Amino acid sequence: MNKFKEKETLDVGVWYKNNIDTDTIIPSDYLKVVNKKGLGEYLFDSFRFKDKGKLGKKATERIENKDFFLNKEAYRDAKVLITGDNFGSGSSREHAPWALIDYGFRVIIAPSFANIFYENAFKNGLLLIKLDKDEVKFLSKYFDKSKKGKNKITVDLKNQKVIVKDKIFNFELNQEKKRMLLLGLDEISEVLINSKEDIKNFEIEQQKKYPFLYNI
Repeated sequence: MNKFKEKETLDVGVWYKNNIDTDTIIPSDYLKVVNKKGLGEYLFDSFRFKDKGKLGKKATERIENKDFFLNKEAYRDAKVLITGDNFGSGSSREHAPWALIDYGFRVIIAPSFANIFYENAFKNGLLLIKLDKDEVKFLSKYFDKSKKGKNKITVDLKNQKVIVKDKIFNFELNQEKKRMLLLGLDEISEVLINSKEDIKNFEIEQQKKYPFLYNI
């Protein structure tokens, strides 16, 4: 995972819609892959495109829905998504955060998230920020008619603040999740780092105990 900066200013996209489920984020047609790379091509597929896609077909080869927010010039480079309640509901597919991250999203801001999606997102380095519903509505209206280059938001992860000009919104976040994001670690990489000596000693003992396994 890439390290999340303590504070950075990012482009915003707005799709204020409640109950966006994982099938909307990445349809089941694209779940045949186990590789995280490339799924961004199919993000929000049924809303983003007018034609039917398939694995291996690039977004540039598709017919865009010009009314969809990601196809509007101001939002094409969005790294932060502002959206509605219960984002990520539905199945537990981990492909949903994979697709969001592969497209380029770093942060999702919403009043609430589905529990399993919330955990999957952080495990993959996607920052989810819960704000009060009125605060999210304010941000969505503020950025809804943004022009290219004028849709910037500052995410201060270290101090847990979202900043837009003179407006500051504070958010709560589990400190362990924040630490992992700032270090760019997932659970596996942290175990490998913290248990490096134990793993090495285990391997030495295994070679002594079962030498025939290492002489193949």
